[in-house]
Amino acid sequence: MRTQIAIPQPKQHCRINRIAIFGSADVDEQHPLYQETFKLARYLAYHHKVIVDGGGPGTMLAATRGAQSVGGQTVTVTFDPHGMSEFEGQYAYNKPSKEIRTANYVERMFGLLSEADAYICMRGGTGTLSEWSTAWLLAHLYYGNHKPLILYGEFWQDLMTVVIDRFLIGDKEQRVYRIVKDEAEMIVALNELEVELRDRCGLPETDQLAADTTDSADTTDTTDSTSTV
Repeated sequence: MRTQIAIPQPKQHCRINRIAIFGSADVDEQHPLYQETFKLARYLAYHHKVIVDGGGPGTMLAATRGAQSVGGQTVTVTFDPHGMSEFEGQYAYNKPSKEIRTANYVERMFGLLSEADAYICMRGGTGTLSEWSTAWLLAHLYYGNHKPLILYGEFWQDLMTVVIDRFLIGDKEQRVYRIVKDEAEMIVALNELEVELRDRCGLPETDQLAADTTDSADTTDTTDSTSTV
């Protein structure tokens, strides 16, 4: 049964429990972006974050599998793209804990934004651009009560410099996102964002994320013999 998705509402939660990962569908398991996404999702799931993705191949598959490699919970938001030859749709090997099926691409995107408490944007194509720009717009519209947005990768510095220079981007629009170059900076950013949410809600101090020092960090196999990606 397809779910009707409402337009995302202002931030309701005071903690980051669910994190959506956006990125390319067009990378295989040997690609550095796939492996980086797998590692990030594994780290976040190990620290009890639910991973949300679009249910497709590429970085979406990496996000689901990375979380599941440490027993984490995963949610995918999908739709059946009839007549869309360039959209990947739900990927058979991306098997989440929970799948939410929607009627069209716009509902799927709003579903991803609604399900998550924060967003991490990896490198991707036009689909990732639409998710990033919509998340950014909503953060600006709900400024002061918005969901955290993390742009992952050094390339974002150059991209945002051009966007800010060529478009009419205000100061507040530049305050709602963080650019991080690697996992270590992502951990720092998430901890700072958790503190912001805690202070926003008047909650007591909570435990923070720690650096990834597990033995599995560099040894986990990111591939699956059944996959055809």
